[in-house]
Amino acid sequence: MKVAIASGKGGTGKTMVTASLSATWESPVVAVDLDVEEPNLHLFLKPEWTGRQDALIEVPRVDEEKCDYCRKCADLCQFKAISVLSTVVMVFPEMCHGCGGCMAVCPKGAITAGTRTLGEITWGHSGDNAFLMGRLRVGEAMSPPLIREVQAQLARSDLFNPAADVLMDAPPGVSCPAVNAVIDSDVIVLVTEPTPFGVFDLRLAHQAFLPLNKPMGVVVNRAGLGNDEVYGFCRGAGLPILAEIPYDRAIAEAYADGDIVARRNPQWREMFGQLARAIQALGAMTREARHA
Repeated sequence: MKVAIASGKGGTGKTMVTASLSATWESPVVAVDLDVEEPNLHLFLKPEWTGRQDALIEVPRVDEEKCDYCRKCADLCQFKAISVLSTVVMVFPEMCHGCGGCMAVCPKGAITAGTRTLGEITWGHSGDNAFLMGRLRVGEAMSPPLIREVQAQLARSDLFNPAADVLMDAPPGVSCPAVNAVIDSDVIVLVTEPTPFGVFDLRLAHQAFLPLNKPMGVVVNRAGLGNDEVYGFCRGAGLPILAEIPYDRAIAEAYADGDIVARRNPQWREMFGQLARAIQALGAMTREARHA
């Protein structure tokens, strides 16, 4: 089972929840940081690194001796990564999304695949769990291709147990990076807080992910702060509340120290253990309903 831990906004405690789930899951998991613009899950799980590789994206390379300047490539590209000006072809690699369409439509075979670096992918182990993360190159704007490259690494049976459950720390928000992170999941856990901003962005996340037809549940962090609006929204939207994490200074201190909250005391460990079981039950219930 692949579980995406997501949020409509930053700062709700998504990474804290992911780290504590990885520490209390009943079997070994693969913990994956897909927040490639600002990865920080490793600061809590403290993995022992065992490997890395550059993540590359295909970009067009033009042989102007073959090109007849027909403009089919430029007309196709929605991102203006390739332009034809009279008898000059200009390629803008930083704008390329790597779809390969320009190569497919070129009637002369003048466009071949070059590459540019998106960032890096690193992996290792944190206790009994495997760990995987991506880190975007400084100045790079294209995070979705790197997220997909990180997800593709999970298929490597030489590195990761294909039978293991996967906990994915998704980017915050509801834009393309977040959608790319959750689209391959079996269950989406939305972490929110009972504040006006938290509820507003929870609504956005629910609306954005609903068309994916994935089971969703909610974790209310800092419960006791703010008002009850988040509970009313969850009832109306049919979103189960999987756990409530109390508004507690000691939890904030554990997070600030770089500790895994679930390891600070038995009560919190049990809380996250119950959350892990609730997520597993949600996934199992959905699988049974689909096979019925």
